[in-house]
Amino acid sequence: MDIQKAVSAIQEEVIGLRRDLHRHPELGFREYRTSKIISEYLAALNLDEIHQCSGTGVIGILRGSRPGKTVMMRADIDALPIQEESGEPFSSETPGIAHACGHDGHTAMLLGEAKIWASHRDQIPGTLVFLFQPNEEDAGAQVMIDDGALELAGNPQAVFGCHLKSNSPIGTISMAPGPMMASSYYFRIRIKGKGGHGGYPHLCINPISAASHVIAAIDTFNSLEQSVFRPTVISTGMIHAGEKEIVIPDFLEMQGSVRCLHFDHEQVHARLRELVTKACDLCRCTCEIELKCGNSLLANDEKLFELAKETAGEVVGADNVLTRDVAVMGGDDFAEFSMRIPGMYYFIGMADPEKGTDVPNHNTKFRLNEDALATGMEMQMKLVTKYLNS
Repeated sequence: MDIQKAVSAIQEEVIGLRRDLHRHPELGFREYRTSKIISEYLAALNLDEIHQCSGTGVIGILRGSRPGKTVMMRADIDALPIQEESGEPFSSETPGIAHACGHDGHTAMLLGEAKIWASHRDQIPGTLVFLFQPNEEDAGAQVMIDDGALELAGNPQAVFGCHLKSNSPIGTISMAPGPMMASSYYFRIRIKGKGGHGGYPHLCINPISAASHVIAAIDTFNSLEQSVFRPTVISTGMIHAGEKEIVIPDFLEMQGSVRCLHFDHEQVHARLRELVTKACDLCRCTCEIELKCGNSLLANDEKLFELAKETAGEVVGADNVLTRDVAVMGGDDFAEFSMRIPGMYYFIGMADPEKGTDVPNHNTKFRLNEDALATGMEMQMKLVTKYLNS
C-alpha cells in the first residue's frame, strides 16, 4: 500500500469529518453525538468488533489477514468549556463549548486511518485497535482502563498517540525518549480559621492570611527547592473566601495543580502537604489537603522512540524531526495506557502565523491547521506498519 497516496485520497473526507465535529463539540463523558458518529463510521467499515466503553468511549478492532502483534491507536474526543472566538465559518454552534485543543482533528485522523486500513486488511500482519477516548481533559483514560478497555482491545503490545501542536512549525514532528509530558495532580486545600468583624481582627483567625503564607511557601519551593534538571511546577489557580468586605471568613478554599516531568512526584506531594500545614500552623489555622490525579507522567518507550524517529524522518525529513527541548509541562492521560504497555506519543506541528494556527491550545481563538492532518495520518500509519513488521 502507498500510504501517502491513500492519505491524500481521503484528506478532504477527513477535513469534512473534522469540521462537522468542530461545529458540535461535547464535554467529557457527554460526547453522545460524537460517539454515535464514530460508531456508525466504524460499523460501515465492517470491522471485526466494535465496543462501547465508559459510556461514550468507542473501541474498534480490525484483524489482518495474517497473525501478528496487536497495536492500539488512541484519539481523544472531548471538547472544552470555552466560548470560541476563532472566526472559523464552521465554529462551534454550542454556546460555551469548543474544540480548542484539536481533539476533533485527532478523532478525524484516526477515523480516516481506520477507513484506509479496512480497505487493505489483507496487508495487515496482526490486529489494529482504534480507541476513541472520552474526557481526556479530566482523567478519562483511567476510567476506560478500570472499565476493561485494554481487555476489550485484546491486551495490545503497544499503543501510539499524537497531538496537534500549535507552537511547533507546520511540517515538523516533535518527540522525546523517556519523559514527554508531565504528571498532573490537582490539589484542593481547605483552610479553617475563625471568622468575625473586620474591625476586630485580633479576635479572629483569618484564613486569608494563612493562604498568603501558603502561596509564598509554594513560590519559594518552585524557585529555590527544585533543580532545573528536575522540572516541577506547583501553581494556584483558584482562591475562594468571604462574602463581605467587612467580614473575616471562617473558611478559605484554594485549588491548583502540581506538575512533574520526572518520576518523583510523591516526594513533591509530601513537601506540598508539609508546606501547607506549617504555613497554616503559623497563622493558627487548620487545613485539609486533597490531591487528585489528572494524569500520570507520560514517558515514551525507548525502543518505540527510535522507531518513531526513523519513521518521522521519512515523513517530514530528518531536519524537521525535533527531539531537543520538546518535552512539556502540560499533561495527557495517554500516560495511563503507556504506563501499562509500551507507548509512543509525539507532536504534529501545525503553527503557521499567516493562517493564525499558532494560537495556544485552550485559547478562545485557537485554530487548527488542517494541512497537518495528512502529516499526522501518514506518520501514524507508517509507524504502525513498521512496528507490525518489526
